[in-house]
Amino acid sequence: MDFRQRNSQRFEMEMSAAEVKRAAQAQPSSPSSSADEPNGSEILVRCLQAEGVKYLWGYPGGAVLYIYDALYKQNTIEHVLVRHEQAAVHAADGYARATGDVGVALVTSGPGVTNAVTGIATAYMDSIPMVIITGQVPTPAIGMDAFQECDTVGITRPIVKHNFLVKDVRDLALTLKKAFHIARTGRPGPVVVDIPKDVSLKTAPFEYPATVAMRSYNPVKKGHGGQIRKAVQLLLQAKRPYIYTGGGVILGNASAELRQLVDLLGYPCTNTLMGLGAIAASDPRFLGMLGMHGTYEANMTMQNCDVLLAIGARFDDRVIGNPKHFASVERKIIHVDIDPSSISKRVRVDIPIVGDTKEVLLELIAQIREAQARPDAAALSAWWSQVNQWRKRDCLAYKDSSDVIKPQMVVEKLWQLTRERDTYITSDVGQHQMWAAQFYRFEEPRRWINSGGLGTMGVGLPYAMGIKLAKPDSDVFCITGEGSIQMCIQELSTCLQYKTPVKIVSLNNRYLGMVRQWQQLDYGGRYSHSYMDALPDFVKLAEAYGHVGLLVEKPGDVEGALKEAIRLKDRTVFLDVRTDPTENVWPMVQAGKGISEMLLGSEDL
Repeated sequence: MDFRQRNSQRFEMEMSAAEVKRAAQAQPSSPSSSADEPNGSEILVRCLQAEGVKYLWGYPGGAVLYIYDALYKQNTIEHVLVRHEQAAVHAADGYARATGDVGVALVTSGPGVTNAVTGIATAYMDSIPMVIITGQVPTPAIGMDAFQECDTVGITRPIVKHNFLVKDVRDLALTLKKAFHIARTGRPGPVVVDIPKDVSLKTAPFEYPATVAMRSYNPVKKGHGGQIRKAVQLLLQAKRPYIYTGGGVILGNASAELRQLVDLLGYPCTNTLMGLGAIAASDPRFLGMLGMHGTYEANMTMQNCDVLLAIGARFDDRVIGNPKHFASVERKIIHVDIDPSSISKRVRVDIPIVGDTKEVLLELIAQIREAQARPDAAALSAWWSQVNQWRKRDCLAYKDSSDVIKPQMVVEKLWQLTRERDTYITSDVGQHQMWAAQFYRFEEPRRWINSGGLGTMGVGLPYAMGIKLAKPDSDVFCITGEGSIQMCIQELSTCLQYKTPVKIVSLNNRYLGMVRQWQQLDYGGRYSHSYMDALPDFVKLAEAYGHVGLLVEKPGDVEGALKEAIRLKDRTVFLDVRTDPTENVWPMVQAGKGISEMLLGSEDL
């Protein structure tokens, strides 16, 4: 093949989407349904339009081709073609986390569904409002082991808030209304709508209800007044109070109310990994993140308080460690959550309050202001003295170096350069995630986007893509590692096609860092399959995808590289930052230990 032939082939491959569309329009089109009787695919598109959906992430396949045909004929919803179905769900998830809107993804049947499962489970664990539309084989073929068939309802049942199999096109519009209603109300979560191919083709009259009522689904919003009064009385009597908040405050858009409560009471406050940004990191009442890699002061205050107000948090294993150890200190617990099943699930509480976090906080604030009593000033002063003693440990201190790049320094430098800018930070899962949570100081909610409950590697880049579409004028940085980024690295292609110029900061220590850390501490230094000894040249790889790649090997070059990434605002930039492979995340609570039994550094080993 000579040069001219190769050039001709390359030109054909690089035809723009617009040219492809014009060429397709010159071909005979498939028969369309009448205006009065749209087919199921057109009904689906109209429902999405009625819900105000702006973006749809997906990947086509045989079972959803009628749906893709309907998407082709409209111009109000932008479809984003990802390179893997897992990334479609992650990108829609990231969009939902940053905006509070319902994220929407579309995948085909069989492997399309199974590839999406990780994304669905990730959203479910973190209570993210999503609707995932899945294709299914035609209804007569269901259960017949047809090509690309799988039991979508059965497979996804444990990892969704609800799922539907639509067997009659006349039920489609109402089902979609229910799906969006379920996804965004109560404790949010992903909802799957499985649509057989014949249902997407059959026609029916279209009517989309303005509201929907479901007898079996009526989540409580208002907290019980009597329980709130008890909570107020207990809070005002506390000698060693603490406010502990989780992702429920973010999801409930209750950050402003939380800040009012903290201002009103003057009590110390902590956030979980999922709750960071609910209270400003610069607030002197904020003790930092608590839990497995939380601050010394946050964990010690949690263990030694006498009254604990928990809002939108689950007392999960990464937060309180060993439940028996946590229960060894007597305290009264007030627990506010939209989901009654989360209350007293792992820790027995004294005053349960089921309700929306914003609604309950507003009522709490109102009753505190009306109350005759006030917090015990002397006791509170003594408590703050103790908290400040714990703070003096400076548990996040690390030894900087002029020879090797410390990952903590990279995150701190990124925070310093972007703190005055509107910035969103995504992460994958591992050491880099913990360093991002510890050293990037979030002042606002919904700026920290990561996988908390499922701990999914590979989410960072798709999250960033979804956020950048929603927030085109904001800086979006993905803090990742060389292991996590390779899980969905093909989405660099999507970034180029859809012009989502995100910035990737890969803290490359040549190890699966968190696995290596555990192997060092708990497995006698036997580093079984945690070393990445065949890594690609990430700079060349980024360039091959049409982006900018920067290799950073010296501490003195970190700031300049980050500034260059920020300067190139219209380009996706991949920073391959070679960091210290021996660095560990401190503090750390080992498995089975209590939250006050922390390792603060290698000297504690």
